[in-house]
Amino acid sequence: MESILLLLGAGILEALQPVNLMMIILGCTIGLLVGAMPGLGSVNGVAILLPITFLVPPTAAIIFLAAIYYGAMYGGAISSITLGIPGASTAVATVFDGRPLAQSGQADKALIAAAVASFIGGTISVVLFTLFAPPLAAFALKFGPPEEFALMILAFATFIGLGGDDIPKTIFSILIGLVLATVGLDIISGQPRLIFGDISGFLHGVNFLVLAIGIYGIGEMLWTLETTKGKVAVHKVQISFRSLIANLKDIKSYIATSSLGSVLGYFVGTLPAAGATPASLMSYGLAKTFSKDPDSFGKGNVAGVAAPEAANNAASTGSMLPMITLGIPGSPTTAILLGGMIIWGLRPGPLLFTEHPDFVWGLIGSLYIANLATVLINIAFIPVFVRVLTLPFTILAPIIYILCVVGGYAPTQTMHDVWLMFVFGIVGYLMRKLNYPVAPAVLAIVLGPLAERSLRQSLLASQGDMLTFVERPISGVCILIAVLLVSYPLIKKYRNKPKANT
Repeated sequence: MESILLLLGAGILEALQPVNLMMIILGCTIGLLVGAMPGLGSVNGVAILLPITFLVPPTAAIIFLAAIYYGAMYGGAISSITLGIPGASTAVATVFDGRPLAQSGQADKALIAAAVASFIGGTISVVLFTLFAPPLAAFALKFGPPEEFALMILAFATFIGLGGDDIPKTIFSILIGLVLATVGLDIISGQPRLIFGDISGFLHGVNFLVLAIGIYGIGEMLWTLETTKGKVAVHKVQISFRSLIANLKDIKSYIATSSLGSVLGYFVGTLPAAGATPASLMSYGLAKTFSKDPDSFGKGNVAGVAAPEAANNAASTGSMLPMITLGIPGSPTTAILLGGMIIWGLRPGPLLFTEHPDFVWGLIGSLYIANLATVLINIAFIPVFVRVLTLPFTILAPIIYILCVVGGYAPTQTMHDVWLMFVFGIVGYLMRKLNYPVAPAVLAIVLGPLAERSLRQSLLASQGDMLTFVERPISGVCILIAVLLVSYPLIKKYRNKPKANT
């Protein structure tokens, strides 16, 4: 323990070197802006800025890219709350309660909750990273295809409660998302499937951001125009130092939720190919399932903002663990970081800790500083973010529309996805009008490809034996918890029936 603290102290001193500190602050600020821009996200931000880092030493370069990644995790909440458009897939769960809070004039409360929860998630995950890196890396290696599939089932189970008491509508929404997730090329045979005749644009599948931006950007705008009959009131949000202090005092109402989301997010983030998006969605589902007031979720519950934000920040740190200790990227962004490390002659793996301790502990130390820097920068700019809501809707609507089009075009740079985004916007509007939950469909299209790949790999390895999912300890426990979570609303409803009759 003493040796870890000494190495960490040396790492923090390394991160506080003028060049490294400058790169941390610059990276966090750029990351915040990158994360807030719909359709851009941490992956594109890190990839675009990778060539710039050749101007600085390798340690400063990786610290800069890691700071962009960190800042982008914070920034995704900004457009989710202020505009109702997720800045990246990792922030889609933040829209569920962040947007209703902003519409009720509490945007400052939602933004501060997102910033503080992100700080809690980042702090807990960095401490866990420091203390338990080697054992957690070994545990992550035990996750084969059956365990990954069981984890996906667990994620779906946590979202059964998102449809309120109408479980059939929630399941229907999940199934729609799973169908959309299968559009494109078959992962084993390579044959095209569900491409609606011979439309070439569907060969690359349905991009998640296209769906999310369509439903939460275009769909939300259509719904707002209908419900307000075109006369949208300007949101008057008063922001002052006193209100900031008052909102900071509300931390105690969501600190438990944030802590739970942080631990869950870090664990999910350490699993290769899982990443921050499923972590944030699972954290939101768990927060709602175990809340004393689950009906308030989706209507403006601050815990619904805190839980996913804590989870996605913790997952971003967790995804660096397999990258550094095993050379296996835990997310698309860490895959780019891994490429950068190899370019600079740093070979990730267990030997990295002994061959380049200055680099490893300097990077870990920079995460502590980046976490503090990002939360301070974020809170300092909250008055600017809130100003967005004071714009008249006649100005705001075209801005949202343009951001949606840019965000829909950016992932694949094809007009096919832009038209598809408009279709999803209309579908999202109709689903909301018919009281169907859209969040489970979004979850399903994110996790669908991962679940299908794990399922088919497991069945191929076991020669079609379904018992492989319950015979293995980790997957068996995940399946059992999933069954309990699905049963929980039914048992709760059954227990409440006699009380209602009385």
